[in-house]
Amino acid sequence: MFECDKCGECCRNLHKSPIYNELHNGDGICMYLKNDICTIYDDRPLVCRVDECYEVMFKEQIIYQDYLELNYKFCKELKKSRRK
Repeated sequence: MFECDKCGECCRNLHKSPIYNELHNGDGICMYLKNDICTIYDDRPLVCRVDECYEVMFKEQIIYQDYLELNYKFCKELKKSRRK
């Protein structure tokens, strides 16, 4: 299971992937992120649910462990770019 620390970095960088276009108004920040908290967390879209998204969209293309590693890699990169 993907372990999210809920830092919100992914929610502030939606412009980096077109699959999130409907969730921001061109600024890259999720319209549901308020004070670093997702206001629709329990009802967030499938693309925001790492584990469920794997089952529905990526299970046939990549093994789960590799999928998790990619998600953690990009998570770390987003956090590192924020510190600059």
